[in-house]
Amino acid sequence: MERFGFVGLPNAGKSSLYNALAGGGALAAPYAFATTDPNVGVAKVPDERLDRLAAMSASRKVVPAAVQFVDIGGLVEGASSGEGLGNKFLAHIREVDAVVYLLRAFQDPDVPGPSDPLECLRVVELELALADLETVEAQLEKRRKAAKQDRSLADEIKALDAAHAVLAEGTPIYRGGLDASQRRLLRHWFLLTNKPVMAVVNVGEDQLEAVDEIVAPVAAELGGAGEALGLSVQLEAEAAQLTGDDRVEMLEALGLGEGALPRFVTAAYRLLGLRTFFTTGEKESRAWTFRAGAKAPQAAGHIHTDFERGFIRAEVIHWDELLEIGSWSKAREVGRLRVEGKDYEVVDGDVLEIRFNV
Repeated sequence: MERFGFVGLPNAGKSSLYNALAGGGALAAPYAFATTDPNVGVAKVPDERLDRLAAMSASRKVVPAAVQFVDIGGLVEGASSGEGLGNKFLAHIREVDAVVYLLRAFQDPDVPGPSDPLECLRVVELELALADLETVEAQLEKRRKAAKQDRSLADEIKALDAAHAVLAEGTPIYRGGLDASQRRLLRHWFLLTNKPVMAVVNVGEDQLEAVDEIVAPVAAELGGAGEALGLSVQLEAEAAQLTGDDRVEMLEALGLGEGALPRFVTAAYRLLGLRTFFTTGEKESRAWTFRAGAKAPQAAGHIHTDFERGFIRAEVIHWDELLEIGSWSKAREVGRLRVEGKDYEVVDGDVLEIRFNV
């Protein structure tokens, strides 16, 4: 399960976003450090394909994919040197797969803090870069000493040097121009700015018609290195408390479409290169998340490690083709199931049945 950590200045709307996506549970208050310990929630990933496969198979159980959200306390200037929640705050960020920057754009004289999303981005990125710079400097010294006895560390040292040069300018690693091999070498140290980034620009209800215009400068600043998404987080959090027709009616009245979760998940999957395959039958239909480019044994490993270890072959058909035929047994009868081996690269929307032996 992928884990997304919400990071932003106090009062940016992190807890409200958590509530919008996870359906509530976090204290959202207009003062700094309302969240001192991280709230952790899980949200089911909506997927019409899974629902239709489950209906076709008359599945007794339906298990969607899920993502985890971590609402981390507010970051303030000086966090890298211990201000606010300091090192405790930074430690929570190291544990997530991707970082979501909450950037405030809404105006409210009763809520303290800046309302310029670019200023919010500047502070957040600078504090995380400074914390990473301290880590890199410490590791460089250790690695250079060790390299006198172990020449295989040369590439690590080059990657650390490249990271140091970028971080010293206050630039985060994820948009600092390092190549993919260097960033892979840096993963060992769980650097805060070496993670994939999504920026959620939190707009007010009166700004809904200008969302694209407000988000554009943030997207330009990220320069394609991260996703940028505009949401009215407070409205989304209120809608998340409703169910059924009441929720649909509110979302439609405000022009919010399907709501925050589908939009967030779509952007998050794009950011992390995530894809979905399915298994389906009378007992259960389930969605499984995997990384783009995964081969069949790797995908099978998400079901169970034995499936990867003892992988023999996979029977494969795309979800829409299976629905058109009407059942797995009919697809087998008419020869529409493909038999794929260990080199098959799984495609988003594939339905798999794994053969294995351990």
